[in-house]
Amino acid sequence: MIQRIQSIWLFLAAVCAFLTIRFSFFSGNKMVNGQKVFTELSAESSPLHLLILSVAVGLGALIAVFLYKDRKLQLRITVLTLLLSIVNIVLYFLETKKFAEGNFDLTAVFSLVVPLFLFLAMRGINRDQKLVRSLDRLR
Repeated sequence: MIQRIQSIWLFLAAVCAFLTIRFSFFSGNKMVNGQKVFTELSAESSPLHLLILSVAVGLGALIAVFLYKDRKLQLRITVLTLLLSIVNIVLYFLETKKFAEGNFDLTAVFSLVVPLFLFLAMRGINRDQKLVRSLDRLR
C-alpha cells in the first residue's frame, strides 16, 4: 500500500485538506455595523459548508488510500474528491468577496495543492491499471 506513489499523494492531499480546517485562507477587514473588523477566513471560522467540504475532501483522500486493492473504486473516489476540492476552492474565493480589504495568507497553499496531489494520485492509479492490463495480456 505505502510503496505505491499514489498512496503518498493521497495521504498528502488528506493532510493538507485537514490543515485547511485550522489554518486561514484569507485575512482582512469586514464591514460590521459600519466598522472594519479584522477577520480570518478558514474552514473552522467560516460558514458550515466550507467545514463540511474540507472534512469530506480529507476523508475521501484518506479512504482512497486504503482502497489499493480495488483500483476502479479508488479512482472513482479520487475523482469525486478532486471535484469536491475544486468546489471547496471556488467557495473560498466566493467568501473572499465579502471582505472589504485583505490578503491571501501563505497557508492558502494547503487548499490549493490538494487538487494537485489528487491529480497526481489519479495518474498513479491509471499507471497501475495499465500495468495490470499489460501483465494480463502476457499471461
